Order: sequence, then structure tokens, then C-alpha cells
Amino acid sequence: MVTAANEAQRAAWRSGGFPEVERVRPGLWSIPVPIPINPLRYVLVYALELPDGVAIVDAGWDTDEAYGALAAGLGTAGYEVTDVKAVLVTHIHPDHYGLAGRIREVSGAWIGLHPADSRLLRDRYDEAGIDDLVARERLLLVRSGVPSSLLDELAGASMMLRHYVTMARPDRLIEDGDLLGLPGWDLRAVWTPGHSPGHVCFVEQERRLLFSGDHVLPRITPIVAVHPQSAPNPLADYLEALAAVRKFDVDEVLPAHEYRFLELADRVDHVIAHHEERLAEIEAVVGAGDGVTCWDAATGLRWARPWETIPPFMRRGANNETLAHLVWLEARGRLRRVAGEPDLWFPA
Repeated sequence: MVTAANEAQRAAWRSGGFPEVERVRPGLWSIPVPIPINPLRYVLVYALELPDGVAIVDAGWDTDEAYGALAAGLGTAGYEVTDVKAVLVTHIHPDHYGLAGRIREVSGAWIGLHPADSRLLRDRYDEAGIDDLVARERLLLVRSGVPSSLLDELAGASMMLRHYVTMARPDRLIEDGDLLGLPGWDLRAVWTPGHSPGHVCFVEQERRLLFSGDHVLPRITPIVAVHPQSAPNPLADYLEALAAVRKFDVDEVLPAHEYRFLELADRVDHVIAHHEERLAEIEAVVGAGDGVTCWDAATGLRWARPWETIPPFMRRGANNETLAHLVWLEARGRLRRVAGEPDLWFPA
């Protein structure tokens, strides 16, 4: 359990409500922007005051409701959308990247994104790449042992999310260690792959703050999954990136969801322990069978809700997250895979 930096913000999360727009520090604002059809409910957009406007960390989904909430939040801080000079995107998921293009159209702001995520934009959000992406996802699900009756539904389950994104190529590629050059801010990028290949956090060393995106959250853990656009072993990348941010001596973590919190190192240690427990659980499920598919392993695990109540999009995520753990165990020599359609997993 971590300490909330603002108890009212945590209370809003726990009650199913919506936190207030908040002045976190002099020159720094937290603006909750609603997410439709999603249990996370909102993304926390952070506005950093500049001499001639503001920069924002993440943007929200591209809906009129989200745009209105962001505009109203900026208004509370004394700004308008036209005052946005930069959109620093932690990663390309719709609740972080979706509004970036619309904001640029209105304000002329530059958009910053890590090159590993920039390379994924065409296949993910451009009409020309969608069919190939869905076909590759379908093959992954076949090899995972997903029942044929579910293949088409699960392979295309995320296509609806494309409607919440204004496709926008970044104006600036943000590399690991880059100083962002925002006047009045000592903001440096930290590449933290896993949840997405190009996820970045931003550390403000002078103010002792970490803008953690989805990499480290106060209560839940982000999905780290094998999918057609992931790295070969995303869980290994994620655990290594957790170690990278743990070393920062900060007073407060500003995540993209839930609420701001203290005790970064303790939270990182808890997340690592969670994955170690999950790895042991998956290893035990495989050990109890005689050639187990990824889908069978996923359905045999404990989830936050009964498997039959999990919607298709989240079942696909559960399968692909299970696959990330299987791949990690395979890389460590603890499991072996017999390739096929489906792949079968055995103790090493």
C-alpha cells in the first residue's frame, strides 16, 4: 500500500467518482479527462506552465467530452487549448495519444513520442495497415489455442478503439535520456518499454517528481502482453524498466490513472513481487498438465473477476499477458514450447 499524495483524489477513485482539477505544485496542474467505456474512467493529464503557455503530459481520448474536459481543466488553470505548446505522449494507447492530433490542429503544439511507438502508428491507426495487424493477431491467437469460434471476435476486438484517435505523426522523437527543453522545467525522458515498446516516463529532478504514465500505477499493474506490435519478450523489458525508474530519488509519482502517490521504490518492489507470483502460478499450471496451450493456462489462472464475465477485448488481453509470462519463463529455461497450431507448453 502506498501513501496517496492527495487523499481527496484517492477517495474520488475509490468511490467511482471524478477527481477535481488540481494545482499540484506552483506551475503544475492535474486535469482528469474522461475515458469512455473503460473501468479506468479517466486519464490524468498534467499541465506544466511555461512562459508563453503550457506543455501537457498525455492528452486523453479523442471524444468531444474528453476535449471539453481538457479545455475546462486548462481554463481552471488560466489557459486555453490554444496555449498548448507541446504534447508529451508517454505512449500510443488511445487514452494518452488520442487527442494529441486534435490539440495540435487547434494550437500548433508539437507532439513528442518515442521512436519505438512512432513506428507502430501506421499499422495501428492508419486504414492501410489495419487488415495486416488483425491477421497477425489472429495467427497469434491460433497459436495460443483460442477456440475457433472466438478467433474473429477476439482478433478484431480492439478495432473500435481507433475511433478515439486522431492520427498524428510526432513532430519530435523523444529518446531515452533526452532533456525536453521546456523553459522552467528540468524534465528528462526515461525509456520504460513493456506496456508499449516506446513507453516513456518523465523525471523532473529539481522538483523531485516522476511522471510515470502507465509504467507505475498506485494500485493496479499495467498490461504487459505479447502481441503483433510488441517486443519479443516484453515482460523482460518491463521488469528491467522498473529497475531503471526505481533508482530515482523522487518525492512524488504522478501516474496517468488513479491517484498521485509517494514511495516509488516500495511500489516498484510490490509490482515486481506480483509478477514473480504470477510467473510461479503459470509455471504451476503448465506443470500440472501434459502440454498446455496459452489459452488453457490463461483460463486456469486467478483473475480479478470470473473468466466468464470478462469481455472479449479483456480476454484477449488476458491471453496475451499470459503469453508474455510464458515467454519470460521460456527465456529463463523454466518452460519449453513445442511450436504448432497451437503451441504447447511443458516444464523444461
